[in-house]
This record gives sequence, C-alpha cells and structure tokens, in this order.
Amino acid sequence: MARPLKIGFILPQIEGRREGTTPGWTDILAAAQVAEDIGFDSLWLVDHLLYQFGPDDPPRGIWECWTLLSALAATTTRAELGTLVTCTGFRNPALLAKMADTVDEISGGRVILGLGAGYYEHEYASFGYPYDHRVSRFEEALHIIAPLLRDGRATFRGQYSSAEDCELRPRGPRPKGLPIMIGTGGERMLRLTAEHADAWNGWLVRGQNHPDAIPPLRERIDAACRQIGRDPATLTRTATVMVDPRPSAVPSRTGPLAGTPEEIADAFRSFAREGISHIQIASRVTNAEGIEQFRPILAALDRD
Repeated sequence: MARPLKIGFILPQIEGRREGTTPGWTDILAAAQVAEDIGFDSLWLVDHLLYQFGPDDPPRGIWECWTLLSALAATTTRAELGTLVTCTGFRNPALLAKMADTVDEISGGRVILGLGAGYYEHEYASFGYPYDHRVSRFEEALHIIAPLLRDGRATFRGQYSSAEDCELRPRGPRPKGLPIMIGTGGERMLRLTAEHADAWNGWLVRGQNHPDAIPPLRERIDAACRQIGRDPATLTRTATVMVDPRPSAVPSRTGPLAGTPEEIADAFRSFAREGISHIQIASRVTNAEGIEQFRPILAALDRD
C-alpha cells in the first residue's frame, strides 16, 4: 500500500534540548541519517537566531539554519530538506533565493523553501534586524524571491526591498525552481500564500495535534484562494504536529499525539483524509536512538 502522505522529521538544533545538552553537528548528522534510514520522507530545520519556548523560558541558542541545511544537502541522499520556516526578515530576499537555489543544486533537487515573517522580537533586536511592518516586508520579499526562483529574473522596487534586473545564474537542478511553502494562520498572510506559494503549512504543535484541527483551517485557506480566483486544490497543505513515540506516553487531547504505532499511524491517515499531504513531526525525542522509536510507526503507516 502506498503511503497516504509524506512524513518528515524536525532535526535537533536548539541549545539544551537534547536531554539537557546541546546537539553538535555529529549529533544532527546522526539523527538525519537514522531518520532517512528508517523511512522518513523529509528532514526539517527551524530558522531562528535565538529561541524561546515560552514566556518563562530564557532565550536559548540555536545553530544557523541554512549553514546546517547545506551540510545536510551534501551528506544525505534521499529525503527532502525543508525549512520551518525561513524568516525573510533575516536575509536579503535576492540573496536568500540565491542561497536556496544553490543548496537545491547541492541536494540534487530536494529542497522545500518554507518562508515566514517571523515573530520573536528579541532575536530581531539582538541581531540588529528591524521588527516593524513584518508582513509588508514579507510581501515585498516574495515579489523578489518567487520570480527569481521560478523565472530566474526579478526587478522590484519597494519601500523595504529592491532588486534591479537581478538574475539567478547558474540555475539549480529544477528549471522552474524549488517549491515555496508559507507557514501562517493570519488573514493577510493567507492571502499572500494563495497568491505566491505552492504549499501552506500549519503549525499545530501547541495543543492542536489532532486531525480535527484541520477543517477550520482548511476553510480559511480555501477562502483565501477563492478570493484571488485560485483553485484551492492547487495549493498543497502541510501540518507540523508534536508526536511522542514512547510507549509510556499517555494520549491526551491537548498534548502530543501519542499511542501505539498503529494508533499514531491511523491519526496520520486521518490527517491525509482531511487534505494534508505532508506532516512534519516535532518531538522531544531527537537523538539517533530515540528516532528509532518512529520505525514501527512508519511501518504501520505503510501497511494495509
């Protein structure tokens, strides 16, 4: 039986989250290789400069996303590689398109460019980036990134960003560029998703890790597509879900998705029935040994 949807895994990057320690490159590579070996379809990195899990949690360090992604492009062979999601406020948009196309070349055409406007004000201030008008800045960035990746050229003059007769040369392995995925739930951002993206991502990890979270989100995405005259079926839907694969995990409505391998696989099938074609798994189990606990879940998903 064909797998009903793709399953990806978010790799460890964050200080103090690997059983109280910080993952180094060898840890990240080992996790990626195990995840690829046991059958994950994709590997993902988050794009932050500092990270905070909640208002009472101190800011934590994190390895830079695109540096790691380029290393993974050269050291993995099969899985797609994506960003959840690249903050357009941290990099010049034309340069970001150039980076993405280059990493796609290194990977042999496996990169998914997840984009977002960012939200954590402290990291903006710490690294000297402007925090104001984030959605307007994001919109202008899209007017440069999307045509560069799809057509190889862009000219745009905006209030915050510009590109003058910019070209991507040489081009990466895909003539029409790599897919653009936008992660958002805001109304204006959903409109931009409908206008510019190949895929949408919903971040469900905070208490919404179940398939019944999808229908109300789907209605809003479909409405955004219809408002601009786009067929909603042409926009791919993805969701990020917190999963606890440990046998000791207790299922709950507000906690991570948990249960037996068969129960978790059935939940994934329900996501597929709701129109989700790709799930990215967030998990506190991130070392190579822990990732092995997902093997029976993926095996159950692949069975009749």
